[in-house]
Amino acid sequence: MGTSSFMDRREAGRRLGEILRPLGSSSDFVVLGLPRGGIPVAFEVAGLLGAPLDVCVVRKLGVPGHEEVAMGAIASGGVEMLDARMIRALRITREEAMRILARERRELERRERAYREGHPPVEVRGRTVILVDDGLATGASMTAAVTAVRRRGPRAIVVAVPVASASACAELRQVADGCVCVLTPESFQGVGQWYADFSQTTDDEVRELLAAARSRQPAEAPSSARLMG
Repeated sequence: MGTSSFMDRREAGRRLGEILRPLGSSSDFVVLGLPRGGIPVAFEVAGLLGAPLDVCVVRKLGVPGHEEVAMGAIASGGVEMLDARMIRALRITREEAMRILARERRELERRERAYREGHPPVEVRGRTVILVDDGLATGASMTAAVTAVRRRGPRAIVVAVPVASASACAELRQVADGCVCVLTPESFQGVGQWYADFSQTTDDEVRELLAAARSRQPAEAPSSARLMG
């Protein structure tokens, strides 16, 4: 296997959607993407399943000086998860942790406003929620997302990603009702290594994809339309 397995997030989403398509196309499903990188993947999945797409905003709480390492995560609906053991081991002060938490709360609220553009969240009570991201490294953000969505009363929660570390997949299977991963490579240094194009998804792209999904405009996603034909 080469260093990359997916051309970009949209192609990864189509491959993930093909695996999920045997679930069928039903009004029972809701696809929630984690912004920003999970939204292009989720857009393709939602198109293949004929399901509504919405956003589940999650923010990783990065370790000071090593922001790629998660010491916790927060999610829409007031969910806050902190790894107390890691915080103690790294001697992160309470003041530092609270400062990071406050900063990420502000960013989460900003993204909620920016992405929803006044639209209410899609109703998930009694439905099967498919939570989508572009990949899982530690699984901290996705675990927070599962916790947040669980509070909204879905019938079931399935985590679905193109690529994940084996440990993250195993962990998510403990908290979700299912976890679908296209790839779980033995050698896993990071999500980006499995994409030829892993350029940052912009806020504008997130808004455009969510608007296209709400409007059910197949012209916005010709590749999905071909696959569905």
